[in-house]
Parts: sequence; structure tokens; C-alpha cells
Amino acid sequence: MDLELLPKEKLIKLKKLLDAEKILSARNDFLFFVKQVWPDFICRDATEPSDWGHHQIIADKLNKVSEGKIKRLIINMPPRHTKSEFASYLLPAWFLGRSPDKKIIQTAHTAELAVGFGRKVRNLVNSKDYKRIFPDVSLQADSKAAGRWNTNKGGEYFAIGVGGAVTGKGADLLIIDDPHSEQEGASSDVNVFNKTYEWYTSGPRQRLQPGGSIVVVMTRWHQRDLTGQLIDA
Repeated sequence: MDLELLPKEKLIKLKKLLDAEKILSARNDFLFFVKQVWPDFICRDATEPSDWGHHQIIADKLNKVSEGKIKRLIINMPPRHTKSEFASYLLPAWFLGRSPDKKIIQTAHTAELAVGFGRKVRNLVNSKDYKRIFPDVSLQADSKAAGRWNTNKGGEYFAIGVGGAVTGKGADLLIIDDPHSEQEGASSDVNVFNKTYEWYTSGPRQRLQPGGSIVVVMTRWHQRDLTGQLIDA
């Protein structure tokens, strides 16, 4: 069909229909959402799951987390494979767009890193591209700190470093991103890893809401790192 031959009013109607289809797809599919809010993102688009690249595989799992079909997810990959961009930046924004009354706790090996993720998520939620997809979701006017903010629908986002207190906070989605620093990873002292696991079991895990999900994304360092201990447990 030669679109240039269509009357102007039909072109406008067609554009609105296509835009509406994109918005609906971005709300329902994580990878499509990523492509809408991150124009420079490049991934392998394969039709058959057997041909999927790692971006499609991770996105499929995160879709299932959002749908409640996966309650525990561990993503282990080397650095620079977009795992943190997906799990700690884009996922929280998309999750709150779909469920703006839910609560998220974001952790990383330092509070500074965790709050940095919070700032990126907050800024994305406040962006024009995001509002086009989720027009009814916004930041609560009096709650816009980078590591601690709320949505206008009662949702909460809270960022904390490993070892920090989470008293009084709940999580429908708990994200743990690289709980061990590179220095810790190079350590031969197993107590370094035990300390992180003890913090996880006595702190964040106890704050999980009924039916909540946990996503752990990290580079493996040791058999007794958090991933290793979670698998053993």
C-alpha cells in the first residue's frame, strides 16, 4: 500500500492506531518496552526461542517475573552484558508502570551504587517516553529522593547497600545486583561471602511480601558467593 496516496485524515487515524499498538506492546512485553525508552539499544531479534540471544532470553524471564510465573530468578553473566541495565534500571520502571501500587527494594554492594540505580529509574519514570507508555503513573509530588521515592498510586522504591537496614520496608520485587565487589570477589576469605548471605537471609528476604519475587543478578566470583549459597540452600 502506498501510504502517500491515502487521504490525510486516514493517515492520521493509521498513525494513531500504530502508536496505540506500540504502547500496548510496550506495556505487555519487557523487551519491546526497552526498545521504546532506549532507542540506541541493539539486540539480536530471532523468531525462534532456540535462536534467541541473551537479551531475548533474559527479557523472557523478566516477563515471567512480572506475570508472577517466576518467583526466584538468578542471572549470572560477566560484566558489560547489560544485565544491570535490564534488571536494576529498566525492569523496576516497567514493573511499576504495570503495577504502580507495588513495592521494590533494590540492593547493590554499596549504597552509592544502589541509589545510583534509583536515580536512573526515577528519572526514567519522570520522562516523556515513559509517560507516553504509562500516562497514569508518575512520581508522588513530595517523594522524589533518588534512593527512596513513591508513585502516585502508592508504590514504593527503596535502594540500599549490602549490610544496610531494611526495617519497615516491604518488597513485591527484591532486586539484588552484584552483592559482592570485585575486591570481595578476589578475597580468599569465605567469611566475606558468608556475611553477605547472612545479611540477605536476615534482612531483605524477610521483607518479601506474600507472592513476591526475587531477582539476583551478578558476576560469579566464588563457590560460596551469594549465588552459590542460594543454590546450595
